[in-house]
Amino acid sequence: MTSNPVLEAMLRRKSIRHYTTEMPTDDVLTAIVRAGQQAPFAAQLGSLLLSRKQENNPFGAPLLFTICADIHRMECIMQARNWKLVTNDLSLLLFAMQDAAYMAQNIVIAAESLGLGSCFLGNAPYRAEEIANEYSLPQRVFPIVQLTVGYPDENPPARPRYPIAFTLFEDTYPELSEERVNEAMSVMDNGYLAQQYYARANYKIPLQGEREETFTFENYGWTEHMCRKWGQWFSSPDDLLVQFEKRGFCVTKT
Repeated sequence: MTSNPVLEAMLRRKSIRHYTTEMPTDDVLTAIVRAGQQAPFAAQLGSLLLSRKQENNPFGAPLLFTICADIHRMECIMQARNWKLVTNDLSLLLFAMQDAAYMAQNIVIAAESLGLGSCFLGNAPYRAEEIANEYSLPQRVFPIVQLTVGYPDENPPARPRYPIAFTLFEDTYPELSEERVNEAMSVMDNGYLAQQYYARANYKIPLQGEREETFTFENYGWTEHMCRKWGQWFSSPDDLLVQFEKRGFCVTKT
């Protein structure tokens, strides 16, 4: 496979949850933020919050970014231009989430290229009001994801991914045969089991309802873990809709 330093940085990236106490310099911080800004965008609808309070940050990380969908800034610009916003909130949020995601990924790769590690924290939307209070956010700014960054104090292996044939579909989406699905599941499960990922963490998602626990750490792999998430969690969007509404977004009405 073709390789270069950029591809190498992208392919070796993995989540880091243990950091040294070394604080990245302002030059390093500026470099990774500028890389984030240079990502593609719909309307620069993403903004960054930063905490260097290492003692409070998850995993004791030197840097904690919160990447936000930010409509407030654009509304300020439109007001200065004597325009009124008419685009619906759902469309705005979809574009803003894209902008925020592109920015976040650029930051991760830039950080990796400079010897830093990182870890995404995906529960920010469910803590939106808490985060808003912490950072004194104006209305119409919504936390999408948080990202810890710092110098790694661990060196875990890169985690498995689906086979390319289960990800790249050329010209038409194929029928996902049982054989094809099982092959992809095997790649993911065997990869995580070989690394003893869940055994080392001593963590399985507890079963709810009447399902009987039949898995041990000898066979509890990635696909069972994911199935327990999406087969048991977040059955109602109500909690998330409340967070949107508290931040000034209405996505259920015109």
